[in-house]
Amino acid sequence: MSDNLTRNVAQFVAFRIENQTYAFRIAQIQEIVILSQVTRTPQVPDYVEGVANLRGSIIPIVNLRKLFGLEPKQIDTETRTIVVNVGKRTIGCTVDTVTQVVRISQDAVHAAPETVTGHGASYISGFARVGEELIVLLEVEELLDLQKLEQVSKIALPELPRNTIQK
Repeated sequence: MSDNLTRNVAQFVAFRIENQTYAFRIAQIQEIVILSQVTRTPQVPDYVEGVANLRGSIIPIVNLRKLFGLEPKQIDTETRTIVVNVGKRTIGCTVDTVTQVVRISQDAVHAAPETVTGHGASYISGFARVGEELIVLLEVEELLDLQKLEQVSKIALPELPRNTIQK
């Protein structure tokens, strides 16, 4: 019975942006780092911070706060970059803070309502309640798909008032 329970549980890395908790599947995360330097690159969307040298590999850095249409925040001691693998690409995602690794049962995951996915938010794979907190489970492959990044930034987060979205 416990073996069956183990198969129905997935691990996620939870992180916060503004006052909301999000999570990526741990299997898609390469590592979590504190970047000392990001090199700005010209003529890229606002949410692309630039590139960073990660042990000899140059990777793009996407600021999820900006991608979601939120006001920029000064980098502080809590700021982290979650390095994820999207297909054959490696991308860094800057978040306000990484909070925990959580184990979430498939039974605890609720599908995104049609009102959320109807706006094209295919990057939300579901919602999970952990304790008193509702965590938005993000689908890394969809969220960071190069063809869809611009669309994600225009949609922003469904729970945000439309007037906070940057054009």
